[in-house]
Amino acid sequence: MVSQCTDAMELFLRQRGGIVKNIFKRKPSDFPTEYTVTNAFKKGDMFTKLSFIFLGIGNILRKQVTKGILFMATEIAYIYYMISFGLFSLSELPTIGSYENKEVWNENDGIFEYIISGTRSVEALLYAVLTIIITLLFVAFWREAVKSAYKAQCLAKEGKHVNSFKEDIKDLFNVNLHKLLLTLPLAGILTFTILPLVFMILQAFTNYSYVDEKLIRFDWTGLDAFKKVLSLEGAIGKQFWSVLGWTIVWAIFATVLNYIFGMILALVINRKGTRCKGMWRFFFILSIAIPQFVSLLIVRTLLNENGAINMALLDWGWIKEPLPFFTDVTWARVTVIIVNLWVGIPYTMLTMTGILQNIPADLYEAARVDGANAIVTFFKITLPYMLFVTMPSLITTFTGNINNFNVIYLLSGGGPNTTIGNTAGKTDLLVTWLYKLTIDRKEYNIGAVIGIMTFVVLAIVSLVTYRNTNSYKDEEGFQ
Repeated sequence: MVSQCTDAMELFLRQRGGIVKNIFKRKPSDFPTEYTVTNAFKKGDMFTKLSFIFLGIGNILRKQVTKGILFMATEIAYIYYMISFGLFSLSELPTIGSYENKEVWNENDGIFEYIISGTRSVEALLYAVLTIIITLLFVAFWREAVKSAYKAQCLAKEGKHVNSFKEDIKDLFNVNLHKLLLTLPLAGILTFTILPLVFMILQAFTNYSYVDEKLIRFDWTGLDAFKKVLSLEGAIGKQFWSVLGWTIVWAIFATVLNYIFGMILALVINRKGTRCKGMWRFFFILSIAIPQFVSLLIVRTLLNENGAINMALLDWGWIKEPLPFFTDVTWARVTVIIVNLWVGIPYTMLTMTGILQNIPADLYEAARVDGANAIVTFFKITLPYMLFVTMPSLITTFTGNINNFNVIYLLSGGGPNTTIGNTAGKTDLLVTWLYKLTIDRKEYNIGAVIGIMTFVVLAIVSLVTYRNTNSYKDEEGFQ
């Protein structure tokens, strides 16, 4: 038996050795051609290299006329755009508009007014960003055009079939279906996500804001806005660190308490001794069916100083003055956390119910055989399993709570404001404070900085937390 295994192993190694030798004996031409820009530059013929400058030439000369014309038309359209508008937009980027504001005395009102001549800064910045994105897209298109010309060259040289335009269209519904399906979503992401995001980031390096309720020309100011926000001396800086601290505290309490109480509720309803499980789940899910903004506005009305709850407690003689649900800092913060529990626990309960019903029953049977009680079973089986499965969702929930605009803005409005002149209230999160700075005060540069800082905080917390969880380290731990 041992000799047979030895002979089989020798035969296998001999065959593998032969395969390796054959691989090294093969000529470079035996390997599949890589259609890359580098190979096109090194190995391309004259027509392929002309395609680096005149897109579509290589395709037209190899009977891909329609495809080549489309490449050439796109290049012409880009050149026309750059000459007629793009180069001017890029030239205005260093100064964000080439005209200064004029200050003119208004005799009727007795004040100075700003009169803007030429391109406004916001338009100059937007068009410059748009031109840069269009240029990057054209570079990607240029690469594909060059690779297409080189591919046509290689196929013609090897005597293989070169696709016509109709065959390329058919391929879009077959082997290249992913390109067809991803085109529209990619265009949407570039238009409605990438462009506004880049525009917002650039605003953080300007003094983009309103003066006397009028938007005037603004300039590049470097890191001045970041210094203003991160400084501990100015009013904005002090408010930022205060709001950041409360945002993190809020997110921790809102996430952990929702998770714990949602888990307890799911365990209680899911236990064997609980009757009418569907009815209990229906009662708690009912709050999800009601639009959240309606529920929050109703609760805000009930908890006002003249709301139904305070009026009822006063009538019953339980209190002598209205409870300061939204006028005292501590009361306001506790109130928004408790109301958020009422809003969020049903969602957690549903998630936990699905997980509980999928924990293998064999684990509990084995625990009972070993004499483990309910507490030991929970901490050794149920809780580890639930944490393993829900940890990515828990991180997502933490991120959502940091950006939980609805609960804070609709309940307390970010208040109370204990100091006159503060733009941030004591229950404001970074996201609600950003809203006030941009919508109410028109300080777009400060709002952009706060948006960037919010992203940095979320990215660091999410990545560090997730990479240290068992869901990431031991992906097959419970499979």
